[in-house]
Amino acid sequence: MHPFLLASRTGIFAEGRFLGKVLDEWVGDLQEFVHAKLPHLIVVVMIALVLSRIISALTRRMMVLADRENARPGRHSQVKTFAGILRTTLHSVLWTLTALQILAILGVNLGPLLASAGVAGIAIGLAAQTIVKDILNGMLIILEDQFAVGDTIKLGVISGVVEAMTLRRTEIRDGDGTLYVVPNSQISTVANLSREYTLATVLVSVDFSASPETVLPLLREIALEVRNDPAYAALFLSDPQVLGVDAIKGSEVVYPVTFRTLATKHFAPVREFKRRVRLALEAKGLLPGDPYRVLTGFPAALPEVGSGDPAAV
Repeated sequence: MHPFLLASRTGIFAEGRFLGKVLDEWVGDLQEFVHAKLPHLIVVVMIALVLSRIISALTRRMMVLADRENARPGRHSQVKTFAGILRTTLHSVLWTLTALQILAILGVNLGPLLASAGVAGIAIGLAAQTIVKDILNGMLIILEDQFAVGDTIKLGVISGVVEAMTLRRTEIRDGDGTLYVVPNSQISTVANLSREYTLATVLVSVDFSASPETVLPLLREIALEVRNDPAYAALFLSDPQVLGVDAIKGSEVVYPVTFRTLATKHFAPVREFKRRVRLALEAKGLLPGDPYRVLTGFPAALPEVGSGDPAAV
């Protein structure tokens, strides 16, 4: 036997004495721990480490797939944020359960601890339920890719460009520079104006005195000129369409013209089209439409149905 152990069994640690009995019990407990509990602890920790590596690998895989399948600039930052939150949450849950399992193996009574944690969790949940809703809705927005930073969106009466977004809130800057901070739990319906394409319709109003046979070819010619202009050609996805006469209001005849462009890139070609229409109407001597203008010099009205007099009104 080791000299230290022999020395420890003499004096106050001798067999049969109080401290000797305590030492014997400690040795027995240590033998039981090494024999029965230590293997369990090693297995629990090893399983936790393996699960932790799996969680990290899965979150990294999410970002790789986002880069490979979606080239939109804001998508990577969205997935990175979501993956980071998911990794932190899963690790927290994993290591909390591991710690509880270790305490149970060591013989610690978890009843009072779990009861206290349950009461505290209910209190925190009731006090912070709005924040929880914000976070859950924010996770769904990111996961479903409803919108991203840089997109132009409309939320009810609020519309503008998304400047920043987290799991709790979304920041939107409108056209006059106002910054709106919207909690994610308040977002129910989103109109994303930055996806795929924009279909803009220009309503050209021309006076009733102008024949449609003159106006329609003129509008087609102007629209195609804008379409083929090198300054705007790259913005179009298809040729503009002149749809014909849409409405007649008093002395006003409305001709709709549609432009299919890249998302949110319709403003410049539409403005240029309106400018050229204004100049063309002036060059052709055509008046713009006015629903309140009184017609003068219009041919006499057609005779009433059934009248025998061709000059009857």
